[in-house]
Amino acid sequence: MFKFYLYPISYAFLTFPIAALLFTLPFLIVQYRRHGYIHKLRATMLYLLLLYLMNALYLVILPLPTTRHNAPPDVASYMQWIPFHFIQDIIKETRLEPDQPATYLRLLQERAFWQVMLNVLLVMPFGMFLRYYFRTGWLTCLLASFGLSLFFEVTQVTALYGYFDYPYRLFDVDDLMMNTLGGMLGFVLASWLSALLPRIDQLDHAVDLSQKRVSYTRRGIAFMLDWMLLFPLLIVVIILELPGAYFVLTALYFIVLPSLMNGMTLGKLVVRIRISGLEQPATLRQLAIRGGLLYLFLGGANVWLLFSSFEGSAVSGLLYVLLALAVFLLDAWFAIHLLIRLFNRSKPLFYEQLSQTTHKIQ
Repeated sequence: MFKFYLYPISYAFLTFPIAALLFTLPFLIVQYRRHGYIHKLRATMLYLLLLYLMNALYLVILPLPTTRHNAPPDVASYMQWIPFHFIQDIIKETRLEPDQPATYLRLLQERAFWQVMLNVLLVMPFGMFLRYYFRTGWLTCLLASFGLSLFFEVTQVTALYGYFDYPYRLFDVDDLMMNTLGGMLGFVLASWLSALLPRIDQLDHAVDLSQKRVSYTRRGIAFMLDWMLLFPLLIVVIILELPGAYFVLTALYFIVLPSLMNGMTLGKLVVRIRISGLEQPATLRQLAIRGGLLYLFLGGANVWLLFSSFEGSAVSGLLYVLLALAVFLLDAWFAIHLLIRLFNRSKPLFYEQLSQTTHKIQ
């Protein structure tokens, strides 16, 4: 019987890295916005919650029928509304004899018994997460566990909300009851877990954000968000053939805007970091040196080379090859420089050192 459950569990673990990758960006942004930093315990608990939910969902819906046009199940009704009907199933299927306790062990060999137990175990971790991580009360846990179980049952009886022609699993009120019971048992067990682990609501009490280093991951997210906003604008001004569009737009965004927003671009605002001087807020001169080196010089060289490759450009032949080689060497040097700094994070990048700037948590 247990082999039936190994397939969805193994499939959940196999696809977890993909789900975790998709989950990471919004997770990091929310954590940076809400807490100002990433705590390892908080991150571990949330990824475990994601893994648990994937396992629970896969156990409910897998294995899928081989075709969307599946045959209807051979049952009188798609729904079982009689509470505690599982007791009758256990009595019918098992060889248990009430007056002979030695026969009670036979329960452990019966499908009907394990189906009930697994329905209880399915939602137990959910109740534990609700109490320990989300700090909910028992009533919230009861309603949430019931709601999760109802979602599972509706998903099954609607054949994945109409994707398949017929339901391949049925709605069972006993499953609803046992799932909810499991959630409440998990809520009770979480009191023991809470005594072993730090309280989630007290993780940030002794944290001084001003002393925390801004990671390259956080800076990279801000950079990505900035260019998600800036790139469409850049395409528009290039189409309009505005002279020096890249240089004007990047200067306005990465130099002028931070000078007006206390060292922040819109991407940095989202992840709560800002550019600062070493001892005081960054000046316009510092921002100009920093942004000029990174975006106007380094980035501008690549943009200029790109447009020089277009037909009709004044640069061609041997001169273009030499310039392309120079830009390639410049990019290779910066890539190596960045890689070294990734492994030696105590040293600043070249444009930070020359501009005497750094990143701080806002």
